[in-house]
Amino acid sequence: MGRLFLVRHAQASFLCENYDCLSELGVTQARLLGEYWAQRNVVFSRVCAGPALRHQQTMLHVAEAYRKARRPFPARVIVAEFNEFQGEAVLSQSLPQLLANNARVRELNDALQGSNNHAAKRANFQRLFEAVISMWVNGEIALPDVESWPEFCERVNRGLSAFFGKSKKGETAAIFTSSGPVSVAVQRALHLSAPDALRIAWMPRNCSFSEFLFSGDRFALSSFNVFPHLDEEGLLTYR
Repeated sequence: MGRLFLVRHAQASFLCENYDCLSELGVTQARLLGEYWAQRNVVFSRVCAGPALRHQQTMLHVAEAYRKARRPFPARVIVAEFNEFQGEAVLSQSLPQLLANNARVRELNDALQGSNNHAAKRANFQRLFEAVISMWVNGEIALPDVESWPEFCERVNRGLSAFFGKSKKGETAAIFTSSGPVSVAVQRALHLSAPDALRIAWMPRNCSFSEFLFSGDRFALSSFNVFPHLDEEGLLTYR
């Protein structure tokens, strides 16, 4: 059977002007992943990344660790289907109306605006984000100019099917992406509902990986949200 590793990108630059760029800690996380795999002689037949800069930078730093270890690493390919869902657009476009009509969202937003330090702002933003995205996934928010959750899942599954269509027997491959596509892959393997898939999407740590086994129509989850290369508490992040 083939092995497929789906990697959630390393820490991006949350609350900075350009989020879609690895933080200094994110660069370290990606380097450690590359060193971990290279030391264990994990040889990839194919790798690809979603189109976001944080996806590509994670892959590039892993590749650089392989190069320094004098291990082979395949040519990198960018695949649009493995981009994240449009969470920022969902939040920004739906928030004004929700603030006017939803007391819970107003409460969460007030907590975010009243955050007095970086850690509190991260935590309060995540609570607000999860609440709004859950409403969107459940069909309570309709945004005609934004890809819907079913459309997002269909896109990622289309990308996975195309990826498997080019596979070779017994190959090992990796896809560098975000937690949303990782959750869709888990949903595909375990036949989860949409709400359960969304719960999965909140769980992967930055630069963790999940391993799947595949052969023909068979696609099975082997491990989820694994991060043995991040062996210090300060290396563990969600945003």
